[in-house]
Amino acid sequence: MKKDLPVNIVEDISIAVVLESSTPEVKNWTVYLVNEKNELLTNVLVSSKGYGIKDGREVKTTTLRHFLGDIQPNKAVQIEAIDEQVFGLTNEYWLSYYIGNTIYDKKYIFLPESIVDENLSKVPLVNKPGVIIGGNN
Repeated sequence: MKKDLPVNIVEDISIAVVLESSTPEVKNWTVYLVNEKNELLTNVLVSSKGYGIKDGREVKTTTLRHFLGDIQPNKAVQIEAIDEQVFGLTNEYWLSYYIGNTIYDKKYIFLPESIVDENLSKVPLVNKPGVIIGGNN
């Protein structure tokens, strides 16, 4: 039964949409997994998808799966490039990983129009501006 499973709480791990570079014509964005734990994460898998309403029509992007392998303590790893055209959609990232023999998972959701200049802050370990979800929660 689901109620019999232990609650494995994900802490000190974030997903961030980072502004890599910017010119007057174009902004380049990358999604990162930020591991602020002092522990090795193994068998890290992230799936990503976007969905919502755009121009009055329901839109779904392809679900992408990224196997990141092992992530060292206090490291940030690139997951994927992301296009500004999907910022008007809900962008969902589902993370799963192991610490030792224990599996953890968490869903991170960037709501439509949440990736905007007003929400930018310095992303830990990446040291660039971005919108970050997670951390100590």
